[in-house]
Amino acid sequence: MPDRPAPRRRVLSFLSVATLAALSIWTLLRICLWVKTGPALMGTLPALRALALGLWFDLATMAWIAAPLLFVSALLPQRLRASRVMTGLRWSALWFAIALLLFGAVSEVVFWDEFSTRFNFIAVDYLIYTQEVVANILQSYPVGKLVGAIALTAAAVLFLLSRKIRFSSAPRGWRTRLAMFAGALLLPAASLQLAGIEQMNGSGNAYADELSGNGLFSLAAAMRRNELDYARWYATLPQDEADEVLKGLDVDRLPLSSPDRPSAMDDPPEDTETPFSRRPRNVVMVTIESLSADYVGAYGSPDGLTPELDRLAAEGLRFSQVYATGTRTVRGLEALSLGTPPVPGQSIVRRDDNNNLSTVGELLEHQGVVPIFIYGGYGYFDNMNTYFRGNDYLIVDRSDFPKDSVVFENAWGVADEVLYSNALQAMNRQAAAGKPFFAQIMTTSNHRPYTYPDGRIDIPSPGGRHGAVKYTDWAIGQFIREAKKQPWFADTLFVFVADHCSSVAGRTRLPVAKYRIPLIFYAPEILKPGVSARRASQIDVPPTLIEVMGRNGDDHFFGRSLFDGREPLDRAFISNYQDLGYLRGDLLTVLSPRRDVHAFHVDPVTMESSPAPVDPQRVREAIAYYQTASVAFKQGRMKVEQKH
Repeated sequence: MPDRPAPRRRVLSFLSVATLAALSIWTLLRICLWVKTGPALMGTLPALRALALGLWFDLATMAWIAAPLLFVSALLPQRLRASRVMTGLRWSALWFAIALLLFGAVSEVVFWDEFSTRFNFIAVDYLIYTQEVVANILQSYPVGKLVGAIALTAAAVLFLLSRKIRFSSAPRGWRTRLAMFAGALLLPAASLQLAGIEQMNGSGNAYADELSGNGLFSLAAAMRRNELDYARWYATLPQDEADEVLKGLDVDRLPLSSPDRPSAMDDPPEDTETPFSRRPRNVVMVTIESLSADYVGAYGSPDGLTPELDRLAAEGLRFSQVYATGTRTVRGLEALSLGTPPVPGQSIVRRDDNNNLSTVGELLEHQGVVPIFIYGGYGYFDNMNTYFRGNDYLIVDRSDFPKDSVVFENAWGVADEVLYSNALQAMNRQAAAGKPFFAQIMTTSNHRPYTYPDGRIDIPSPGGRHGAVKYTDWAIGQFIREAKKQPWFADTLFVFVADHCSSVAGRTRLPVAKYRIPLIFYAPEILKPGVSARRASQIDVPPTLIEVMGRNGDDHFFGRSLFDGREPLDRAFISNYQDLGYLRGDLLTVLSPRRDVHAFHVDPVTMESSPAPVDPQRVREAIAYYQTASVAFKQGRMKVEQKH
């Protein structure tokens, strides 16, 4: 029999093969994320739009990747292009590119599981804090097996491609090379002008909007927009008009249009009524990582994960309608310390020139109270130590814990029981010195990889989110039992509040129900049990604590005391790093970049949102809050005037 002729292989350029590989992997990733999310949550038309728009973003991303490839290829001498060495380099580079694309796709699946978005500003932060993030990944996933599988898959794809194609080595004239140089310049310029992250929006379904994006494109956009200038990107009002709006909403802060500056702590505290039989000498605020209200029995969860918190809620004052301002720990810390609506872009905790602000700690320190920030991890993460130290807090973090006290730790920090044990020691030192204290404790256990010491609860470690919540609750119970043994317990208010919810995924970009958090005041010696159903925000906690302690300074905040006798505003602030939501009554007003304004009706029972007409007055109120907060920080008007 005659020999069968070898199959003919198509001659293609390296760039065309790499582009085909990238588009194929990104499309398959999009389909995978669609299936993981659940087609029913997205709808057919939004999903089809996402796939079509996704190709546009993929091409816009490839325009940037193609530019250096075109530039280098245009410079290569013809002899080198036609050599065997270059052929080997092309195949090696293609294997590496495919492996890198597959690694990126797997990373996006993991990121989507956690945040239900493509790469965003959170991913930017993760690139900065590699120690914690890498350790978390290694403890949460079988990284070695995944990397090995990616390498083998890339090799298999390369083998199949090598049987179908060969790379072109045809001679190139000066006109071709000139065209390649031009392409290297024009492609990224065209992408920059024609493609924008805002084009992801518009389907009416947040999942579909996110699905349409490209992870690399979104990551680059987040790097550029980690700080958003409010006046440039959002709807505005004349500042004197914004000040009048806030005055009408009973915001006691000094107006920005006033030439005066906030005074130091010379004014006597106001004599206001609170439900306490006597004012607490100390306050301990436990900021619980990622604890959605939906996980807590006292807030309606049927899972039985929080018996300790449920008991504290029954014996304390529970606030049933409190909302987090954002989706990250730094947002919760910003709101709970500074009492400000979330500024767009990066949290104030992460920004420069954030010292000597009118935080709870800064105000109390001027009045003889020792503020302490106590964290179970290393506080350099997310700039926490720099922020709190610059605002006169005493810092106690993982580096201060005695080695023999650490019975368990993971990537993010020590187990909560270790944190509370060391927190008690720090508070005991202040009490022994005769000093009142305000301690803000930040926990870490309710976070992936969801690991904790064995034998504490009936869910083995790692126990997923449910196990982490149950362990977090167990540790709180232990903490309170130990605190009751301390002589300062009777004069101390314990505040239990979440920094943010575990997930904010939903059909809309700001799903209101996913921002609801627990807030419990516990002081059995001086506070009667009860439930408050008034809607409130994290930014209302700082003025409440200042007022409860009988100290001066509650008029430095944008929030209002939870015990304010005036008419409740029935409002909350919810945001991601771009969209700024103002919920009042059943209307959610959303301010977005490019001065966009949208409104949604929020069902009071299901908390589901549906598009609604914009209310001009609500828009004015939303702008007044967010614009004034942004301008106040930028102009240094949140700083406390220092005594000389």
